[in-house]
Amino acid sequence: MDNWFIALNAVVFLTLIGLLVYMQKKHISYAKRVFTAMGLGIVLGGLLQLIYGEGSDILIGTLDWYSIVGSGYVRFLMLIVVPLVMLSIIRSIINLKETKQLGKMAAWVIGVLISTTLIAAIVGIGSSLLFDLNAEQIEAGQAETERGASLEERFESMAEETMPQRIINFIPNNIFLDMTGARSTSVIAVVIFSLLVGVAALGVSRKQPEQAEMFMKVINSIFAVVMRLVTIILRLTPFGVLALMANMVASTDFAGIVQLGKFVIASYVAMVVMLIIHMLILSGFRLNPVTFIKKVMPVLVFAFSSRSSAGTIPLNITAQKEALGVDDGSANMSASFGATMGQNACAGIYPAMLAVMIAPTVGINPFSPEFIIQLVLITAISSFGVAGVGGGATFAAIIVLSSMGLPIALAGLLITVEPLIDMGRTAINVNGSMVSGTITSKVLGTLDQTKFNNKHAVVENTEI
Repeated sequence: MDNWFIALNAVVFLTLIGLLVYMQKKHISYAKRVFTAMGLGIVLGGLLQLIYGEGSDILIGTLDWYSIVGSGYVRFLMLIVVPLVMLSIIRSIINLKETKQLGKMAAWVIGVLISTTLIAAIVGIGSSLLFDLNAEQIEAGQAETERGASLEERFESMAEETMPQRIINFIPNNIFLDMTGARSTSVIAVVIFSLLVGVAALGVSRKQPEQAEMFMKVINSIFAVVMRLVTIILRLTPFGVLALMANMVASTDFAGIVQLGKFVIASYVAMVVMLIIHMLILSGFRLNPVTFIKKVMPVLVFAFSSRSSAGTIPLNITAQKEALGVDDGSANMSASFGATMGQNACAGIYPAMLAVMIAPTVGINPFSPEFIIQLVLITAISSFGVAGVGGGATFAAIIVLSSMGLPIALAGLLITVEPLIDMGRTAINVNGSMVSGTITSKVLGTLDQTKFNNKHAVVENTEI
């Protein structure tokens, strides 16, 4: 009997897919289809949990089938990350007039990412103090206790690795291994390798122009095929968002969210404030924040649904180039670096909030200036080192809490609401990387201001 219900749920899902296909044939905008998919996914996921109950065999079986579309789409995106980043960066370096512009580009991208993470830490501290968050108020069940023990085990495996050692991990020693994404720093390693190849090709163009021209033709040909592949995969975004949202909502522990409601609200207040700060920063560089947010919204919706900064890289790069007018180099560098370092929410807001919550449990006054200054500085520095260990918010929290001398296991108290908060965190991380790329392109004078202001230059223009 269970199989019949699972089949019925699959038919409902395919019907919604058909509706999205119909909207596409009617030339309804890409952004509207993505938002529709998100809304349908929320409703579908909520109804599935309401009808079958959380954790039921029918629900698990249904979500297993839905994940073919959701997880499958994320896998397709991850598939094109390496060739897209590699080819785009090589092309952009070859087109640079002088190599010193490359250093300026990297400095601005990393500088904006780290600076905004420092600001995010301050925002996280402020939100925790405003809502009077305290870890002592949260009861630890079996799941929370097991999660805390797991975090302590991870810390033990990380404790022997120093910050310089984590930074050394950025440097590739086997590029083919990093192309498989085998290491937590693989994306950064691919970026570094691509930069070196681009600089080498730039040198060859001065001494052996014929060889350089042949190399460039090969790169351009492969890049054209890769971009066509990107276009095909991005057309599947609404279907992926539908499946991802349905799976997330259907498997959410709403009872746990109610218990930790204050932390969830405080987290999202902090993230909204950080989004506003992003917009103010853009305004400071004479860029219209309303135009920016309208154009990047489909990217943020996918980031929110997928909870994967790395998986969002292709959509991130495409939006920056096609909708915002950012140059190839800045778009690729900011999207790639932003997925592994200087993450505003995962490495800024989240660990800062946790530290403020946990401090009272060990007799530390979270209002003391010494504690706040130390926390902000450690959070900003650690946001750069997180890329050396991977694991996003969890590892950022481990690094910050251990550096502050706070008990790591208490971070496990929030396991119930992790997925819900992680959705918002990923969207803010991705938005921060796009702000970084846009500002860098503006400073370098390579931003296509006409394209940025053109309301018709949007992500959907990448469609076939």
